[in-house]
Amino acid sequence: MSDQEKAHYAGHRQRLKDKLRKSGPGALADYELLELLLCLAVPRRDMKPLAKQLISTFGDYAGVLSAPEKRLLEINGVGNTVISAIRLAEASAIRLAQTKVLEQPVLSNWQALLDYCQAAMAHESHEQFRILFLDKKNRLIKDEIQQKGTVDHTPVYPREIVKRALELNSTALIIVHNHPSGDPTPSRDDIDMTRKIEEIGNQLGIRLHDHLIISKTGHQSFRALGLL
Repeated sequence: MSDQEKAHYAGHRQRLKDKLRKSGPGALADYELLELLLCLAVPRRDMKPLAKQLISTFGDYAGVLSAPEKRLLEINGVGNTVISAIRLAEASAIRLAQTKVLEQPVLSNWQALLDYCQAAMAHESHEQFRILFLDKKNRLIKDEIQQKGTVDHTPVYPREIVKRALELNSTALIIVHNHPSGDPTPSRDDIDMTRKIEEIGNQLGIRLHDHLIISKTGHQSFRALGLL
């Protein structure tokens, strides 16, 4: 790379940094935000073309952060250093969202809960089924992934879920799973399984507050749909 080319991308990079500090992340396009992230990992290379290619391939900034390593490595210019930077950013986003709901009254902080679930699950390529265990004040005391499944199915065992709640002295649950297809509409199996969990929980004094289905396009709440 010539000195002139270095000067060009260095100046461009500094302008992005200034824009970020002055106006915040909302002022940057997805590829610009990704470019700044990648330049921290690879400071001596123009990362704009790679950032644009990654956004084009995976759709948006969140799609890049949650993309499987195998697919990332298919992109020319992506190596271990770039993947480490992407994974660090992904972990940071999830950790930040998680801290806003841990040991907090979940029902009065619903948007923070949705943000966390969206960050943690929306872009997963396989179904995950997680349980949020709440105490008698509806504070989140434990967040556990119970099962991981295929692209369109996760085995769920209602009695095991309630048994785990009893072990944790949890008095209420929110169950969450993702639909990798992008459509958060509940399936017949989703509805039947939810009713079984609710029925068994009610027998033992454990309330099921909601079942959330998370996808890249949004979410659905069983309670809001009148299914609980």
